[in-house]
Amino acid sequence: MDRESSGSAAGAARWPRVIAHADMDAFYASVEVLDNPELRGKPVIVGGSSMRGVVTSASYEARAFGVHSAMPTAQARKLCPDGIFVCGRMDRYVEISRVVRRVFEQFSPVIEPLSLDEAFLDLTGTERLLGSPIAVARELKDRMRSESGLTVSVGVAPIKMAAKILSDMSKPDGLLAIGPDAIPAFLDPLPVQRLWGVGRVMLSRLNQLGIETIGELARFDLVRLRSRVGAFGAHLHELANGRDPRAVIGDWERKSYGEESTFERDYQLDSLELKRALIAHGEALGRRLRSDGVRAKTVTLKLKLARPLGEGRYPMVTRSISIEAATDDGAAITQLAISLLTRAPVTDKIRLAGIHLYKLERADSNQMDLFNPSISRNLARNTRLNRALDEVTRKFGEDAVTRGLARADRAAPTRRIK
Repeated sequence: MDRESSGSAAGAARWPRVIAHADMDAFYASVEVLDNPELRGKPVIVGGSSMRGVVTSASYEARAFGVHSAMPTAQARKLCPDGIFVCGRMDRYVEISRVVRRVFEQFSPVIEPLSLDEAFLDLTGTERLLGSPIAVARELKDRMRSESGLTVSVGVAPIKMAAKILSDMSKPDGLLAIGPDAIPAFLDPLPVQRLWGVGRVMLSRLNQLGIETIGELARFDLVRLRSRVGAFGAHLHELANGRDPRAVIGDWERKSYGEESTFERDYQLDSLELKRALIAHGEALGRRLRSDGVRAKTVTLKLKLARPLGEGRYPMVTRSISIEAATDDGAAITQLAISLLTRAPVTDKIRLAGIHLYKLERADSNQMDLFNPSISRNLARNTRLNRALDEVTRKFGEDAVTRGLARADRAAPTRRIK
């Protein structure tokens, strides 16, 4: 299903950048079919057979019944009573993801993983060896099928946002590309929720302003937009106008992650408000790690004391802990950060709290402990749960699912450390 949007036939030399977004089709379910060909053409649903489980992947045959990721298993059974439910095998998915990664590496040294089964690739310059952006993407798809046995959908554009939208639109097993000149016309009629960051809450705010399409957002007055939806509105306005300067970030280029917030009022070290902030930061960091396909071994707690030193300066306290096996689990990150509070016996109130992560490694390099079935099962269970929660967050926004303690008033602004 190779399709070429208007404007994409322009020579690659006219493209300032060539960015591909490659997304494996129904990855977990497709791996199950790969290993058991008798499942081909049948509604396969991955994510646990118990009624309290959640769906982590569904074949396209199951999706025809309305089944999708992050759906409760009980609901999936009602929609698709004849579906074939499998618990999933995370170790196998990680194994196949390494094959997927090796295929990506044949086309670009700059790969930004978003999960086990999708990534951005910077293809700028490959036209000298492999031809046009379309030709490169076709070769990637062919090689993926031959080396992994699976299909991948690919979007190619000069900006990341458009490449991601195109790969979503081309599913399953498709290829769409668009050149720089055609981006405004391509984006104009699309629903505004196609933009990154437009979850359920933001969509409601935009709809209240009469904004339903990307084109309507692009033409909306920027000053009014900022006043109604905040500073993030300016970022969305840029995306809607086809301006996305973000480069593909190789997964080894990043050295650390961080989330921190300055409170509207100061809190004691043992206050629930401080713990709520750390929970929110830990969960956010977990989502970012999983999105980038990396894990961290060192967790650092950062506290700024409410004791002015003059000239706008305040004392800073940091405590760190390192773990043997890197993690991308928000609950684990939070637990480690909260445990560090006992190592920071300060009497002053706290005006800022944050969590920073270091010693990063690729997620697929953190193998399960095959000699400890309990650890292996726990890691697989947490990975399935986090994948389902990430899907809920992607569809409905970051506030859709939070841990109970973190649901209290979040008045403090959060600052993300790149």
